[in-house]
Amino acid sequence: MSGGGEAAILSRSCPPRPDSSPRSQSLPALVPPPKTWEQLTHPLKSGEGLKAGQGQTVLTWWILQLPPLRDGPRQEVGPRLCTWHFCRSPNGGAVSLTGKMIPVAEFKQFTEQQPAFKVLKPWWDVLAEYLTVAMLMIGVFGCTLQVTQDKIICLPSHELRENFSEAPCQQLLPRGVSEQMGGLREVSGLKNNLDLQQYSFINQLCYETALHWYAKYFPYLVVIHTLIFMVCTSFWFKFPGTSSKIEHFISILGKCFDSPWTTRALSEVSGENQKGPTTGRATATVEASAGPGKANEGEKEKVLVEPEKVVTEPPAVTLLDKKEGEQAKALFEKVKKFRVHVEEGDILYTMYIRQTVLKVCKFFAILVYNLVYVEKISFLVACRVETSEVTGYASFCCNHTKAHLFSKLAFCYISFVCVYGITCLYTLYWLFHRPLKEYSFRSVREETGMGDIPDVKNDFAFMLHLIDQYDSLYSKRFAVFLSEVSESRLKQLNLNHEWTPEKLRQKLQRNARGRLELALCMLPGLPDTVFELSEVEALRLEAICDITFPPGLSQLVHLQELSLLHSPARLPFSSQIFLRDRLKVIRVKCEELREVPLWVFGLRGLEELHLEGLFPPELARAATLESLRELKQLKVLSLRSNASKVPASVTDVAGHLQRLSLHNDGARLLALNSLKKLAALRELELVACGLERIPHAIFSLGALQELDLKDNRLRSIEEILSFQHCRKLVTLRLWHNQIAYVPEHVRKLRGLEQLYLGHNKLETLPTQLGLCSGLRLLDVSHNGLRSLPPELGLLQSLQHLAVSYNALEALPEELFFCRKLRTLLLGYNHLSQLSPQVGALRALSRLELKGNRLEALPEELGNCVGLKRVGLLVEDTLYEGLPAEVREKMEEE
Repeated sequence: MSGGGEAAILSRSCPPRPDSSPRSQSLPALVPPPKTWEQLTHPLKSGEGLKAGQGQTVLTWWILQLPPLRDGPRQEVGPRLCTWHFCRSPNGGAVSLTGKMIPVAEFKQFTEQQPAFKVLKPWWDVLAEYLTVAMLMIGVFGCTLQVTQDKIICLPSHELRENFSEAPCQQLLPRGVSEQMGGLREVSGLKNNLDLQQYSFINQLCYETALHWYAKYFPYLVVIHTLIFMVCTSFWFKFPGTSSKIEHFISILGKCFDSPWTTRALSEVSGENQKGPTTGRATATVEASAGPGKANEGEKEKVLVEPEKVVTEPPAVTLLDKKEGEQAKALFEKVKKFRVHVEEGDILYTMYIRQTVLKVCKFFAILVYNLVYVEKISFLVACRVETSEVTGYASFCCNHTKAHLFSKLAFCYISFVCVYGITCLYTLYWLFHRPLKEYSFRSVREETGMGDIPDVKNDFAFMLHLIDQYDSLYSKRFAVFLSEVSESRLKQLNLNHEWTPEKLRQKLQRNARGRLELALCMLPGLPDTVFELSEVEALRLEAICDITFPPGLSQLVHLQELSLLHSPARLPFSSQIFLRDRLKVIRVKCEELREVPLWVFGLRGLEELHLEGLFPPELARAATLESLRELKQLKVLSLRSNASKVPASVTDVAGHLQRLSLHNDGARLLALNSLKKLAALRELELVACGLERIPHAIFSLGALQELDLKDNRLRSIEEILSFQHCRKLVTLRLWHNQIAYVPEHVRKLRGLEQLYLGHNKLETLPTQLGLCSGLRLLDVSHNGLRSLPPELGLLQSLQHLAVSYNALEALPEELFFCRKLRTLLLGYNHLSQLSPQVGALRALSRLELKGNRLEALPEELGNCVGLKRVGLLVEDTLYEGLPAEVREKMEEE
């Protein structure tokens, strides 16, 4: 590239194409590149450029992208600042073109953040980010000019040294410069014998000594301050203690926002708040709240909500598949753990305040020193250097070539800094004029109807405040996963997926009362599909938390029995009306009796009520129980607690109560006078009540037929004589006590049919026991009896005799006169032989002989026609010793 006898050298730092020379390289630029040498040197030849020895000319293009390679894909790059530098030699013979390139993307690392973090950047942070980019461009542009051009041009001054000042510099200004510089005049040249090298030396020396530091380093200061601003703005996104929480929060927030369950929960609430025809507007409401830019989410929500318009029953489970339900369930757990973790501290809030305060302080520092030193950027600079022996001059008048441009850049930079500082001051005002460490979901609760959404605090609250500055819809959808009501609905949906009607029918079985029972244990909730099994007669729920019976309960038309074992349940009024006359039996077991649902005491058709739970220590003595007046048909009342007396409310059902069971778990029952009012009582159980004597109130129960005093501390039963007033008493259970003897008054109980004296400390039985002619069952097992009275042979009605686990060595022959004996339990005694008279017990069907000292069995056992092998409990060796015909007879079906 040469012409007109001028030799030129062209070099460029912007990447060229591999197959082309710099001469033919095209540059897609905002400013078209020169095509000919004349165009390139036109500014120099026309006098608009520099004269020989005066300096350089700079042309700048913003290169948007590189040209495509010949044999490869197009390579995209970011914006680059390319500087073209022209130089002409002192004699005007040679012009050189050099280039430098500064990639702007190199500064990206100072502000690079994850795109998702934008939701935590309020509008003032976004504005500050754009301002820092503008300030950074000012600094980069100034640095580019500072690096690529001579900074100062000096001419010698002819004034004497003692008279030298900046004033003579005014006379050296060429014509055409700003009129503000004063009057201009032509100055004739003076031969100074200085070559270009000497001028370059003087220029550099004056630049270092005479030019003010602010004028020299202003662009670099701009870049440094701007980078500090960038670091302060994004430091909390990079600091390990805060970035981990932010990343976790953003991750959970995005999943909560996009979760189908969020849309489902909000639409269900909208449907509940807008009954009837207004349900169809739920979709429009959700879409409207999404706002601009949320069209895609709105379409998804519409697809999920629209099917609810055409159904009259609760939303179908098909709206949310099982996988989505499990994902939503995992989100609930994540939100719970994250809330506990973040609410413990306020490091995010503190870090944001610190970096904001730091920016404000730096803003004031920058503003002050820039306003003070900006006037130091001067077009003319007086320079005095001791070089007269070399150059002949000691005073010089210098021209700072870029002072005018730098002063404009400085004022522009100060303007941006002022706007940036105002945003920082507003941030401080926002931080301190309201409690950002507390966040209330009151508006969300009112809008969605989820009244259990809790308020949050500390860092959790602060991040939600920032989210509201971006889009309040995020916090609304996030709140769905803070609601226990929403979580319970999700669990309900997952339960319905897991427990289908077919699976529930496989669990149906008959209970002890012959009712078709469905038993569910340790489930997170009650599946709605349960109410599709209309054939269920008994429902047993154990360890199921927070049960709320839906209106679908009315489908269980055959339900008669309900058991709630550690399963608190709420019953709507409509369901109470349904169960009020249908339910016959209910069992409630809980930690404390005050947890028993109140609706239980309003079931007027109830026949059996079984309650199990403790009274609180302050209420144990009073033993206050809810009124039973509504239970007009109650016949059986069972109470297992720690009461100190019989609850007074028991007398509310005295007229029709037939069976009362009090199990006190060892706590002493002191007051039993209320029992006297139970005139219709037939069965009474006082189990583990700490009784030491038989209560006298019992003897007033004329209709009493069965009495059970199991697991008490009875030592003496002298009061047994008073039982003759209970003329209908047929069963007396005094087992599991500490009774040492039976008084002779037992003979007065001629109507007694069953007597249980097992697990006591009896060593002998009274002979008068044989006078209880109506006795059909006698249990004296687990005692210390060494012999039985022969008078037992008088019990001709005896059918069951249990004397196991005693110390009997022989049996009286009179015992075998009890021809009606069907069960004879003699196991684990000291018997050495069994009388052949046993063959007289033809009705015997069960005989226990294990654990004795028998050597052989009498063959007369073959005469017991009702005794079979399964009913004979004896060692195999003894059984094998029986004659073969006897064994064959016993083994016959």
